[in-house]
Amino acid sequence: MKRLIYTTMALAMSLLTAGAANAESMRTPSSDAAGKQTGIFTPEVMWSMGRIGSQSLSPDGRTLLYTVTRYDVEANRGKTTMVALRDGVHTSLGEGADARWSADGGRIHYIGGDGQIWSMAPDGSDAVQVSRVEGGVEGFGVAPSGDRLFYVKSVHVKGVRSRDLYEELDKSRALIYDDLMVRHWDYWDEGDYRHIFVASFDGRQLSDDRDIMEGEPWDAPLAPYFDMAEIAWNHAGTVLAYTCKKLTGTEYAVSTDSDIFLYDTASGTTRNICKESGAEAMPGYDKYPVFSPDDSRIAFTSMRRAGNESDKDRLFVWDSRTGRMSDLTAGFDYNAANLLWSGNDALYFIAPIEATHQLCRVDMKGRVKVLTSGDHDINAAVLAGGRMTVALTKITQATELFDVNLSDGSLTQVTSVNGAVYDRVKMCPVEKRWVTTTDGKRMLVWVILPPDFDPAKKYPALLYCQGGPQSVVSQFWSYRWNFQLMASQGYVVVAPNRRGLPSFGQEWLDQISGDYSGQNIRDYLSAIDDVAREPWVDADRLGCVGASYGGYSTFFLAGNHDKRFKAFIAHCGIYDFESMYGSTEELWFVNNDYKGSYWSKDPVAVRSYANSPHKFIEKWDTPILIFTGMKDYRIPYTQSLEAFTAARLRGIPSRLVAFEDENHQVFKPQNSLVWNREFFAWLDKYLKAEE
Repeated sequence: MKRLIYTTMALAMSLLTAGAANAESMRTPSSDAAGKQTGIFTPEVMWSMGRIGSQSLSPDGRTLLYTVTRYDVEANRGKTTMVALRDGVHTSLGEGADARWSADGGRIHYIGGDGQIWSMAPDGSDAVQVSRVEGGVEGFGVAPSGDRLFYVKSVHVKGVRSRDLYEELDKSRALIYDDLMVRHWDYWDEGDYRHIFVASFDGRQLSDDRDIMEGEPWDAPLAPYFDMAEIAWNHAGTVLAYTCKKLTGTEYAVSTDSDIFLYDTASGTTRNICKESGAEAMPGYDKYPVFSPDDSRIAFTSMRRAGNESDKDRLFVWDSRTGRMSDLTAGFDYNAANLLWSGNDALYFIAPIEATHQLCRVDMKGRVKVLTSGDHDINAAVLAGGRMTVALTKITQATELFDVNLSDGSLTQVTSVNGAVYDRVKMCPVEKRWVTTTDGKRMLVWVILPPDFDPAKKYPALLYCQGGPQSVVSQFWSYRWNFQLMASQGYVVVAPNRRGLPSFGQEWLDQISGDYSGQNIRDYLSAIDDVAREPWVDADRLGCVGASYGGYSTFFLAGNHDKRFKAFIAHCGIYDFESMYGSTEELWFVNNDYKGSYWSKDPVAVRSYANSPHKFIEKWDTPILIFTGMKDYRIPYTQSLEAFTAARLRGIPSRLVAFEDENHQVFKPQNSLVWNREFFAWLDKYLKAEE
């Protein structure tokens, strides 16, 4: 496997050069492209690909602004470039991120390489620095009125560092807590929180900056992802809506109760529209506010059930004239995301439907229409001047941008950032398969076949176990767990939409909570057993891989697989439910999914802990590779250490790869290459040794 990776480095570098040259040019794949496909898709080739980021349409809809990030593996970092597409011509506007149009279309605002807000003319000229914020900003938004702007930065609010409490002991390095949460995702709480600042804006510089959350010990937008889409201006530029969870300590750790707050710029007052509607009615996540064009309504997403981070994302509308809340998707059994107003009386949104993501429209009476169809994921959408552009992926294609015909839902591709890659490597075919589960349900399974697939041959196969646990196995393109990459190395990939995944209705999604070791595990086995019966699969060479909840699945199956698998790979998985409960940070997650603490007498909780993977360690008999990030506090890295220790003491062939500077995922280019080399070397050793 290593020899193959090294020999394809030259191909990857040539693709990187070709891709950079074509980053701003629209290309139509040639009719003989298949004849040009001579390369194998490898990790190096994957890291040569351009990654489309943010998108913004000019107010008249004629010019599409988007960003492309390309990575320098040797330098171990990326560079983001802004590109303008107008009348089929792609023009590079230089380095910058989070680029978007001013409301009048006369300027482009963006974050420069220095972390400050900049502004320039639409042709890239007249670039001026707008902000001079110490430490830079983490995000921003200009009011449609053009005279105000918000930005987000970190503020030191409370003293938990020993050197804050004992100034004369400035070299001490202790953190002192009286309550939860002491750490979150990949950082320890040192008393710093993301706050929103509002400033006056004359188009070129800021003035009168105000911290609208001054002294408050909470984040907006929400930790740990800090998504700027959780903040929105009204069109008059007089009110800022933002998402926040104004709780601290243990209350924060056990609750998902975020709300929508409105900050009035004139009075400096803040109101909570969710609590005004009754705290009991909206105790879950309320996020992503968007004002209607006339500013009379706010649309947002809402999870009704407290403590359930994977409850249905409902599309709610609040009417400022009546104070009334309306659930527009009450009769629609799927989530809603990426809300866009269509006039004042309808909204577009994206919904996961049968392992795809589609564009939908809903009116104020709750009548939903699914506008697009096909095996693809629409992941983001922008709308202006009557034009809608979406970011779309497939298992066979990284993100590209498409225009949507809103009358019939047809899609027209407008970018081909990675055309040079697809011309030179072989993408693997994808089959859609419906498998009958042990309880008689139909389960959608994606089967990805190796390049130049020959049904007369026998291939090793991998069962892919999804994380989440409630995240859909859709037509996604990942730069970490990439199905094309796995299949390109000669493996049949089996990716089931087992119980607990969205896009098949709320009942299918909810089933997994309190039943980790039950039906969804049987769903996994139904999927791999079904595909393993094919004559082109070698049932004696099956592997099982997964991350996060998929890592838990791998650990559990390692003790409960009845000799099916010859190799396991677990990334940041849950191994011991009791120690997980005591060391993770977002306790609402384990409270909901385990149905309580390890000292609870609830019978479902007792069953959950009784079926923790570590309880079956005496049955482990198969080689296992374990990955973890030393900055992972969601599923603490100690879970992986425990599993590795147990495997070694049991005499199981095992290997631990711990990344010092990664958290729950692996993001850095060189770390990713190490991850992939270890991943495929392990599989090749145990699943291809007989070839």
